[in-house]
Amino acid sequence: MSTPDKASILVIDDEIQIRRLLSSTLVDAGYSVLTAESGALGLKEGAYRRPDAIILDLGLPDLPGIEVLRQLREWSHVPVLILSVFGEEDRKVEALDAGADDYLTKPFGESELLARVRVLLRRPKPTDEVANAVYGNIEVDFLRRLVSVKGTPIKLSGKEYALLMLFSQHRGKVLTHRQILGEIWGADAKPQTHYLHVYVRRLREKLEEDPDEPVHFKTESGIGYRFVG
Repeated sequence: MSTPDKASILVIDDEIQIRRLLSSTLVDAGYSVLTAESGALGLKEGAYRRPDAIILDLGLPDLPGIEVLRQLREWSHVPVLILSVFGEEDRKVEALDAGADDYLTKPFGESELLARVRVLLRRPKPTDEVANAVYGNIEVDFLRRLVSVKGTPIKLSGKEYALLMLFSQHRGKVLTHRQILGEIWGADAKPQTHYLHVYVRRLREKLEEDPDEPVHFKTESGIGYRFVG
């Protein structure tokens, strides 16, 4: 956590020279700096230290930077500046689509870096971010990507987990079939809802006390679904 008068920046990069350069530049500019040399450590630091902004390299040794960003966005809206190398246009676009706020190409100048950081920090800081959440008997640990019901761990498939995350991010709101299919199966997903019905049914069977009388995963007839948390 940062002090009231000093914003904290988390740098996630596996190159020690880059971490040292960024740390020196940011500290000289008056910021508090945290560093992580891997994606997994960066996610932990992001959850427990709650920085005001994150500088994230796309090329990490354990997790692709884009995957770190996606996992971070499951529970956090902290501003993220992506570092990439020249010529990675497709990866930049993918990162922006996944929730990055800006990107900077290596090599970069100190003035440009600091200007971009200042822009990130002007954005309102979210106050409702949590690394875990409880919805009735359902508990979700976003950091470790674990789900349990009444304390019992529940194994979800990748698609089931993604669907649960989408619902939790929009709890209380109606999501149409088309919106859900587009988010989970991609923009080119066929407008067929039977895939969705199958996965929602699986979530109800695994997470609801009575799948036939769901408390959380509500059907909006002819429209879509609404998650009640």
